[in-house]
Amino acid sequence: MTVLVAGTETAAGRAAYRYAIEEARRRGEDLTYFALEDGAHEPSSDLGEVSERVVRPPEHSEDPVGDLLDHAQGEDISVIAIGVRNRSAVAKLILGSAAQQIILEATAPVVCVKA
Repeated sequence: MTVLVAGTETAAGRAAYRYAIEEARRRGEDLTYFALEDGAHEPSSDLGEVSERVVRPPEHSEDPVGDLLDHAQGEDISVIAIGVRNRSAVAKLILGSAAQQIILEATAPVVCVKA
């Protein structure tokens, strides 16, 4: 089994990554970092014995969150860690929320981590 983290370079994303490392260590599982943003991902020095794999959405993907959900469904995922932040009701209504989509559509348990 594997712990999956929705990887972003935001404060919430980094908090979710730290949580996912500790959760993988606690469960004795591997960690998959699903990069939702372009750019390089530097593995944490805190990984220790946790094995990390980086997965990216297909090139030119228009729905990286959907790609993450597809990946989670096709793998043996024990839990998905996501970072969340406060947003106003209007912002949620107009912009939607990747976190909300993951929470509602994931088939694995989802842990939301606040920064």
